[in-house]
Amino acid sequence: MAFIDRILPAPVGGGFHMDGYWVWCGSVIRGEDGRYHMFAARWPHHLPFFDGYKVASEVVHAVADRPEGPYQFQSVVLPDRGEQFWDGRMTHNPTIHRYGDQYLLFYIGATFAGPRPSEAELRAQTTRVPGECYSTIRIGCAVADSVWGPWRRPDKPCLDIRPGKWDGSVVTNPAPCIRPDGSILLYYRSNTPKGLRLGCACAATLGTPFERLSDEPVLTFPGDEFVEDPYVWHNGKEFELIAKDIKGGICGEVFAGIHARSDDGLEWTLCDPPKAYSRTIRWDDGSVTAQGCVERPQLLFHDGVPTHLFAATGDGPGGFRNCENSWNLVIPLAPEA
Repeated sequence: MAFIDRILPAPVGGGFHMDGYWVWCGSVIRGEDGRYHMFAARWPHHLPFFDGYKVASEVVHAVADRPEGPYQFQSVVLPDRGEQFWDGRMTHNPTIHRYGDQYLLFYIGATFAGPRPSEAELRAQTTRVPGECYSTIRIGCAVADSVWGPWRRPDKPCLDIRPGKWDGSVVTNPAPCIRPDGSILLYYRSNTPKGLRLGCACAATLGTPFERLSDEPVLTFPGDEFVEDPYVWHNGKEFELIAKDIKGGICGEVFAGIHARSDDGLEWTLCDPPKAYSRTIRWDDGSVTAQGCVERPQLLFHDGVPTHLFAATGDGPGGFRNCENSWNLVIPLAPEA
């Protein structure tokens, strides 16, 4: 069964909302307590969406009794910890995974010196801080023995830029995939003059360095098409990937999702059909809405099979610069045929 054919109506009021905040990047895992734990990013709603996340995002923890939610805020798990740390002033893009008896929380972090810019400075674009902070974005991995923490934050990022290479500007959008042998693939995004590109690194086991498996990007497309926000998993036989189609030329819809497969995690083939999900959401009350954004796709698994798709979403005419509200929605998936 094609991934898109497994998409079921989304529960109205499900997922994770927070009054007074932009909410993004929701990743969910079933904890040792049998409940469902979401790790998401938030930043104050009065700040402009795009520049606000660069200087004020923090990773939070929310919990629900059912995968569909609604999820209730519990705590800030990766707060501001000072400009002297590589991730001291911003954390974002969380994705939660189990590794044996431990929990791995991959995320991006960044820092900047001095006070956090005001709403007026961000809206007037009279501050250089968002750009300076963005240039320091790197990928880290916090570790805990319980889904409740405490989280051990790293002193250094687990994946850094490579000056002079295609990924020399920034590394972001972490997408870890734990292979059956215990090694960890880490997909990531960087920015190039020709558009966004995805790379892949690997650590032999938890705690060993990540080394690039390919000197060049993986999953490239003809023309000027490209993707971001990858999510990768191993289904027991092969690797699968879903990601956001930036221009819509791959799956046929702007900002919808693509679906691809790979034997080795490096050479990818689009599925038939190539579309994984749409920005047009069917809700369980019978209504249908065209969301402005459906991004940062994440999956919840049961016995190795995806059962729910989580995604950051925003209202408005399209694009996160135009939305007035954002939250994390959840879409149940029908069983595989």
